[in-house]
Amino acid sequence: MLNVTDSAAVPTLVALLAGLLLAITLLQSGLDKVFDFKGNLGWMVPHFAKSPLAGAVPALLVILTVLELASGALCGVGAVLAVFGNHAPWLQLGLMLSGLTFCALLLGQRLAGDYAGAAGLVPYFLAALVGLYALG
Repeated sequence: MLNVTDSAAVPTLVALLAGLLLAITLLQSGLDKVFDFKGNLGWMVPHFAKSPLAGAVPALLVILTVLELASGALCGVGAVLAVFGNHAPWLQLGLMLSGLTFCALLLGQRLAGDYAGAAGLVPYFLAALVGLYALG
């Protein structure tokens, strides 16, 4: 079990917290897409209408939903297992997939010309990097 008073446990705690943040964020976003696919598609089609992604929005929304759910689930399972001292490889894989997911989101926002939206994704990407770094 994770002993938070042990300084050697600090990197694991940092990774665990990063994993929890990303699990909450990505699972909520992915589940929103599952339960309101039509509403999300209705928002995304005009958002990407003038981008190179315009014709692929429905397929990309499915891919993005799968990425978010997989990333969030891996981070969540990894964070729970980290409490019991057995976080590898779940948390590491979740943090890596989260980083890739946020890169995909960032690319989409940049191509759509939504620079503020892209900038808002950077802290989540950094959380994934910090968590990976903490795991060593």
